[in-house]
Amino acid sequence: MIMKPDKHLETRTWCLGETTWELGLTPKIMGIVNVTPDSFSDGGEWFSSAKAIDHALELVEQGADILDIGGESTRPGATPVSVEDELQRVIPVINQLADRISVPIAVDTMKAQVAKEALSAGACVINDVSAFTFDEKMIDVATDSDCGVILMHMLGSPQTMQNEPQYTDVVREVIEYLQQRVEALTVRGISANRIVVDPGIGFGKTAQHNLSLLKNVEKLRAFGHPVLIGHSRKRFLGKIIGRSVEERLAGTIGVSIALAEQHADILRVHDVAEVKDAIAAWQCISDTP
Repeated sequence: MIMKPDKHLETRTWCLGETTWELGLTPKIMGIVNVTPDSFSDGGEWFSSAKAIDHALELVEQGADILDIGGESTRPGATPVSVEDELQRVIPVINQLADRISVPIAVDTMKAQVAKEALSAGACVINDVSAFTFDEKMIDVATDSDCGVILMHMLGSPQTMQNEPQYTDVVREVIEYLQQRVEALTVRGISANRIVVDPGIGFGKTAQHNLSLLKNVEKLRAFGHPVLIGHSRKRFLGKIIGRSVEERLAGTIGVSIALAEQHADILRVHDVAEVKDAIAAWQCISDTP
């Protein structure tokens, strides 16, 4: 049975710089721009600034509501990148895009200096997979601006996170962790309506852990913050459909529809046009009497 969107569902406000979004009915689409040589899905494809900019412009044309620009791979076992290298990768891209697009730009980084310079270059969101725990100065960067922030759950680090991750109750433990991180930011003066939470699909979770989290998006939303899900092309899809990373588009779309039915607020994906079309078709059928 198709679950129709609840038009009386409590929406959530997300303030990201000069932009304010009302979230909760139809997911916003975040397009991924990896300016890296080693990301798990498209590493090296957009590594040069020129290619990354062209790809970003293409994602906006396809309907991306926001872009996520990252210069360090956080795939399992990824090698850390220096501040200098990360700056050289992302700042030229953000500088160029800020003058050419109207959609918001997020910087995907764990480093305070990268975040600070990205905000100066035109980004308005810090997307930190460590939930502001890797760099103690990251909270200062956020408090000195009006940017939006995304806090993600990760067990360990990219180098260790897939070494036999274990939980007693993965949904409860992820929610509790995210609540703690939200409190850590709000006590420092970052308003709650600037914060989005991300359960960290694939970051220190088995395929079953990921499925449990994906099935319980409404529980994740229940403590009051918009929820971002990054499921696109990830390894758990290979486990459930038996496809290589290059063949996971259909699986990504299927999960996207399941997430839309649970009122996920933001979907972080590689294939913007395809997911956008799938969500639009689902929405049309759901809204038809």
